[in-house]
Amino acid sequence: MEIPHFGIPPELTRRMSMAEQHEYLRIRLSRRRTLVTAGALAGGLLTGCSDGRPGQGGATATRAPSAVTSRAPGALVTPFGRHLAFGSDPKTQMRISWQVPFAVKRPYVRVGLRPDDLGSRVEAELRDLHTPGLQGVRAPVEQYYPHAALDGLRPGTTYYYGVGHDGFDPASPRHRSTVASFRTAPASPPGRFVFTAFGDQGVGPEAALNNRTLLRRDPAFHLHAGDICYADPTGKGKESDVFDASQWDRFLRQTEPVARSVPWMVTTGNHDMEAWYSPDGYGGQLARFSLPDSGFDARTAPGVYAFAYGNVGVVALDANDVSYEIPANLGYSEGRQTRWLDRKLGQLRADASVDFVVVFFHHCAYSTSTHASDGGVRAAWLPLFARHEVDLVINGHNHVYERTDAVKNGDVGRPVPVGGTTDPRRDGIVYVTAGGGGKELYGFPGGVQESYEGRPAKDEQVATFRWTKSRDTEAESVRWSRVRYRGYSFLSVEAVSGTAPRLKVEALASDGRRIDHFEVRRGA
Repeated sequence: MEIPHFGIPPELTRRMSMAEQHEYLRIRLSRRRTLVTAGALAGGLLTGCSDGRPGQGGATATRAPSAVTSRAPGALVTPFGRHLAFGSDPKTQMRISWQVPFAVKRPYVRVGLRPDDLGSRVEAELRDLHTPGLQGVRAPVEQYYPHAALDGLRPGTTYYYGVGHDGFDPASPRHRSTVASFRTAPASPPGRFVFTAFGDQGVGPEAALNNRTLLRRDPAFHLHAGDICYADPTGKGKESDVFDASQWDRFLRQTEPVARSVPWMVTTGNHDMEAWYSPDGYGGQLARFSLPDSGFDARTAPGVYAFAYGNVGVVALDANDVSYEIPANLGYSEGRQTRWLDRKLGQLRADASVDFVVVFFHHCAYSTSTHASDGGVRAAWLPLFARHEVDLVINGHNHVYERTDAVKNGDVGRPVPVGGTTDPRRDGIVYVTAGGGGKELYGFPGGVQESYEGRPAKDEQVATFRWTKSRDTEAESVRWSRVRYRGYSFLSVEAVSGTAPRLKVEALASDGRRIDHFEVRRGA
């Protein structure tokens, strides 16, 4: 598709990489963007936004908040869209991010041990994001995201916080209702804790219902396996993708009731490659989220990180780097992510406090639904998962719930029926597609029945396919597809430590009904 006036001709898009497309449109848009910004500044509308220079990518971090001015009095600017994330050490670090509708002076967080005593004040960094307008398609959008890094916190402690700026003090009686709380990870593994996961959420009533239902599980954190809000509904990682930056405003408002108190740990899906902001498409994610820096390059690959909570090590990966199906960013890290993964899995396995290792990313290693399985994921990462005995892999991408048996050497290592138990060291790894986060649902191959708790189907071979490096599909006939559910859902995992550690994995429909459960035990 050619976008009117500023689009890339289709014959070029077929030959250009994401970076080349970005540069093409950057040059074509730079003159218009400068004119738009200059005109707005002359009218006193956009002070504090990015400077419009070609090559800046549109996302600008203002590291001296006092230098930022606002187009509206601070007292009239209300923060929204609060979302938390752990730092590299969940016991002592928390990152607080939010959005303001206009640039503000001196954004900050107040924090304390009681809601009526927010005695500490931490300055925030303001990152602004400019989405240029396209004639006949969209108006320009300016967005502002403050981020505060809280370090040196006490393990296992509940903190209360409020976000503010000059003219808006969350500690004042007028704004006391905006105070929220979070809890740091305990110093040593608790007896048990719960985390939740899904991918492919978007904005809408089903997405909001999933949020409300998972919040009742009281999770210590939530894993979002990519395709976060669908501001880019096309998902090809191209400059010519249709794009609506204001979808992020709606998403952050929708997610705030959960993410203001539950660390919302995201990774990157194909719909999150927003090519307007940077050649790799990750400028938007860098502006909107603060995620752990775990030794990989967090400034160029924000969805790649790791952390340990209790007895569980969690690794987030960016599958765009290895995807054969959607190759816009295929090979962008030149193998660095895979080498980092090998080291990180080795470190977690060598940590005596870590019983289980959970890996999550977007594209499916094993699924039979619409996008099926990605051969690039399998080729790059499955040998490492096997070598380091990963305990559970969580994906999105396919908008269904599907769960495999334990897979070993590409085949069923051990059947894991609903209610079953598996040991990754002996049986292989269970792969879960948790793509029912809220976006429109997919189905399963023709004639294949759903099969879930309370409605089992007979064991059958499923005709599906996998993506190859040439972007062709190769047919597969598989027996590892154990549980299939076409409905909105999420994963809830209870980690138990002690003399008999285990992961008690449940899949819940958005109304709270259980559709699957099984246990992972090492040495079972």
